[in-house]
Amino acid sequence: MSEVKPVVQKENTFDPLEIRVGRIISVQPEPAAPKLSYNMLIDFGKFGLKRSVGRFTKHPPEELLNRLVVAVLNFPVRKIGAVESEVLVLGTQFPRGESGEATPLSPIAETRIGGKVF
Repeated sequence: MSEVKPVVQKENTFDPLEIRVGRIISVQPEPAAPKLSYNMLIDFGKFGLKRSVGRFTKHPPEELLNRLVVAVLNFPVRKIGAVESEVLVLGTQFPRGESGEATPLSPIAETRIGGKVF
């Protein structure tokens, strides 16, 4: 059994994160990434359009297109191959997938893009 991480204060760890809901408006394979990945353009409403490169490739692009996802908007930009990934789409391990292959976290109800996660 793995150890549970120590208790932290919400005010110091969670509150500084800008976690918002966005809608994927474009999905395409990213050939410059070191591992099979998608280059996704995501609409965050008043926060603008942001690019994310992620390993959600167990899902066909048409399954991700127009899906609401949860992402962190205020991490530093990360270079993935030749592309700058502006936001981190949150996900969990895809069932029986290789390490790093993910399925995105997504609200079950239709909600406002740009909405804050709390």
